Amino acid sequence: MELAVGRVVKAHGVRGELVVEVRTDEPERRFAPGGRLRGRDRLGRERSYTVESCRAHSGRLLVQLAEIADRTAADAVRGTVFVIDSADLPPSDDPEEFYDHELEGLQVELLDGSVIGTVAEVLHSAAGELLAVTAADDGREILIPFVTELVPTVSLAERRIVVDPPDGLL
Repeated sequence: MELAVGRVVKAHGVRGELVVEVRTDEPERRFAPGGRLRGRDRLGRERSYTVESCRAHSGRLLVQLAEIADRTAADAVRGTVFVIDSADLPPSDDPEEFYDHELEGLQVELLDGSVIGTVAEVLHSAAGELLAVTAADDGREILIPFVTELVPTVSLAERRIVVDPPDGLL
């Protein structure tokens, strides 16, 4: 399974720097100078890149790639998603930490066992992580803060998450 670690939002400046939206907990590792990135453009074509430099900028990264020399080349890769194979990820040492792809697809239930829906995506916001759950009854999206107080149980083995939401959240 492939996992996105970043997405090119736009070009920055005239020397080909890219504004990259981060989709990894380890941007310093994934976008380290000298590192290789696999990018998939909007048409599904894959290409390999070499990171020359990387720096934080307004909650995103400014990345210079060896293969991108100017603004025209940078504009051409807008929308490219940088991916890694999930098999390349080390197992987590912390039983309370999960990779996003491990949570996606898990069934979400209340304490009494009633099914709410399925995790469609894990969203990362300034306020913390949110589980985007597709409701079982009508398909609407429900956002549940991914905090211990509201999500007391995550069982990868049983493929389920138990939630204890306050009144009004659902």
